[in-house]
Amino acid sequence: MASKLKILVVDDSAFMRLLVTDLLSEDSQIEVVGTATNGLEATKQVLTLKPDIVLLDLNMADYDGLYAVKAIMESRPTPILILSSVGNTDLQPIFEALKNGAVDYINKPDRNKSKMRELQKELIQKIKSTSRAKPKTITAAKKTVQVVSKKRGKKKSNYDLVAIGASTGGPTAIERVLSSLPADFDIPIIVCQHMPAVFIPQFVQRLSSLTNLEVVSATKGAKPTPGVVMFCPGHANLILTKKNNEAVIDFTDEVYPDYNNPSINAMMLSAAKIYKNRMVGVLLTGMGKDGVKGMIAVHEAKGKTIAQNKESSVIYGMPKAANESGAVDEILDIKEIGNYLVNDL
Repeated sequence: MASKLKILVVDDSAFMRLLVTDLLSEDSQIEVVGTATNGLEATKQVLTLKPDIVLLDLNMADYDGLYAVKAIMESRPTPILILSSVGNTDLQPIFEALKNGAVDYINKPDRNKSKMRELQKELIQKIKSTSRAKPKTITAAKKTVQVVSKKRGKKKSNYDLVAIGASTGGPTAIERVLSSLPADFDIPIIVCQHMPAVFIPQFVQRLSSLTNLEVVSATKGAKPTPGVVMFCPGHANLILTKKNNEAVIDFTDEVYPDYNNPSINAMMLSAAKIYKNRMVGVLLTGMGKDGVKGMIAVHEAKGKTIAQNKESSVIYGMPKAANESGAVDEILDIKEIGNYLVNDL
């Protein structure tokens, strides 16, 4: 019989601790082994109870969730799932928590706490996927990213599009890749990150402040452009179509079973039909198999395919599946991908 997942619930609301504990206890594979009311207490409980996952609020008095993320990653790295209402007004603390080592997040209802039960299924699924994550040490989380310089005499690339897909652990991985690219990077980029549509505008804004490139939410009819990173908006599946013999952004209502809205497969499959051997597919950390069919299509069209390696992935799911399909040309550490895009294409 498999052992249960041991969960530490951290929230300064006694009602929320009780409610979340009750919701999780309905699953036979999960056991809440303890609770904490702030980040300092959570850090001490992690050392004592050694939970498999910390379910963490961010808004807490005295020692908040960000304190807990940093302290836990420094003292005993443990997968952390953020459950907080802070995302209803400001997503930057969530992105900071992810950057410092948290694995994933769920937006908690702000006022109507009765809606928590509606999140039960998603919460349990996220806990189980988070349990497969490899937490980062505080040293890895604090590493600064250096902008890559082009090699002297580097010729113009043979590629006309870079398509990047990511899921769990993706926000930090995407930040690392994009912030390493120089302002004169001359290949258009489209990014598909599994993320609720309401979160994407703030993530785009954050990326804009971290990279030398222009980052925008993709819109219907827009053309992929050098120096611009287009982000799949999340309300539908982004595809590329041809208009007046040029590639343009479009959206489709077609349902993609591996993941829907936004689908990495939708983006890559459509791009491979247009760009053929002049595109690069990049598949980063994440659970499941979204993007594998797209990578196969890019590979079969003689384009270039890159997958993040196991060691640097938070969850080695999508890159592993792509590699096992035989569709991956290069398996790289996340810190190597930017340099490869700049100097080896």
